[in-house]
Amino acid sequence: MATTDRQATTLALAHALSAAERGLAVIPLSRTKLPALRSPHRDDPQPAGPPCRGECGRWGHGVHDASTDPSRIRALFAAAPRATGYGIACGLPPHHLIGVDLDTKTGTDAPAALRELALRHLFTVPATVVVLTPSGGRHLWLSGPPDVVVPNSAGRLAPGIDIRGAGGYLVGPGSRTDHGTYTAAPGTAHLPPAACPPALLRLLLPPPRAHHPTPVSTGGHGQALVQFVLAAHEGQRNTRLFWAACRAYEDGTGPALADSLADAARATGLSEREARATIASAARMTGH
Repeated sequence: MATTDRQATTLALAHALSAAERGLAVIPLSRTKLPALRSPHRDDPQPAGPPCRGECGRWGHGVHDASTDPSRIRALFAAAPRATGYGIACGLPPHHLIGVDLDTKTGTDAPAALRELALRHLFTVPATVVVLTPSGGRHLWLSGPPDVVVPNSAGRLAPGIDIRGAGGYLVGPGSRTDHGTYTAAPGTAHLPPAACPPALLRLLLPPPRAHHPTPVSTGGHGQALVQFVLAAHEGQRNTRLFWAACRAYEDGTGPALADSLADAARATGLSEREARATIASAARMTGH
């Protein structure tokens, strides 16, 4: 069994290094599809500040460990000898990967639901990488714009369709799990992730609300949006900031509240550049 596990780890590392050559940042996964490295902070007391995303220099921060550097990837797998697969981080350059997970376990026909959405919203699902899951589902890889943050969601688009966006990851082809092996669909392995159709991209983003102009003073509503951003946990920061900034611009308080939202985002662990890019994206998406 140990020999089999070592072989699986070696094979997973080979697949991960191949993915990294294509610009895809990877992390080692266990047979349960979870990150193979445990958090070094699991026994720490509740931190007063934002959670560590790798600043401590140790492994075990999930998708924040993801890298395209071969030396770093080998070190990650060396620290995770029981890894049998690898995850591909979404939302990172150069592809800004978006994963469309078409599930079959819920008893719904997710591919049919996606086709219906395509007909209704007038878009075509492009030829792209398709990964077949052991349960009979499939993952479609799409490339997003660099200035748009696509959040993770489950069933929001349609029953059985989950979205992997910023802060999420996809199980890479060649990964072995308790339920089987993930494989690339024939003829798709060497395709680049196709650009996400604009009409589909709009469906993946939080829906805009009706615009109700308010005075420039942000008042209690502005403070509520800032508190909403400050309460973000790991994996929610960009999504919460984007949502709050959209609401602010829709209400006419975006320019006045932008600095406060950026400060709140930095307090949760986002960089100034990340925060400003997300706020600018919200301004563009709401027509400002």
